[in-house]
Amino acid sequence: MSANPSDIRIETFVEPMFGENGFVISVQDGGPCWIVDPGFPPQCEEILMYITRHQLKPAAIVLTHGHADHIAGVEHILRDWPDLPIWIGREDDRMLIDAHANLSAPFGVCLRAPKSADKFLDPGAKLELDGTVWYVLDTSGHSPGGRSLYCPKAGAVVVGDALFAGSVGRTDFPGSDGARLVRNIREQLFALPDKTVVYSGHGPTTTIGREKRTNPFVGKD
Repeated sequence: MSANPSDIRIETFVEPMFGENGFVISVQDGGPCWIVDPGFPPQCEEILMYITRHQLKPAAIVLTHGHADHIAGVEHILRDWPDLPIWIGREDDRMLIDAHANLSAPFGVCLRAPKSADKFLDPGAKLELDGTVWYVLDTSGHSPGGRSLYCPKAGAVVVGDALFAGSVGRTDFPGSDGARLVRNIREQLFALPDKTVVYSGHGPTTTIGREKRTNPFVGKD
């Protein structure tokens, strides 16, 4: 269900095996949308059904980072929209086509997207979706190119695996950096208004204020 105070809709779809959250962001039925972090079936199939039901027009696949559970549905989505652009942080681009870099190879899956990124999500960039403005934040540390998307109008930030309710992303993966992640959470995410709703890559939503007060992995402001 959408939980935003504005007209902006952030619809959550949970992939049951990894509990990964994918999202469809839109403003109105029949308008453009972003598909964020599509995961393994049946989640990516549910995303497609939602888009069809609301007559949405996908504008981009937006990836908060390149780990396998967050890109697994890209190929499935591109079967319906082969020209749909992929956006991801520059440093995570190679994860799209490198099964070792996206961590699927060690599990015997060897997952690869059909193509590399069409656009890089550079920190500080401003994106627009159907009249709404979103800012790209550097929340790397869980992965080298981790990004978050913040929309002031929605009072919401989509953070991937940077920040969870009561926790933070793992930093024991190749390319991870725990100190960098905590620094980015404090400098980028904790600088947002306390009421900002946090849409994480796993688990329930939370708020910036709640995490500033209670998250034991980041500490109080």
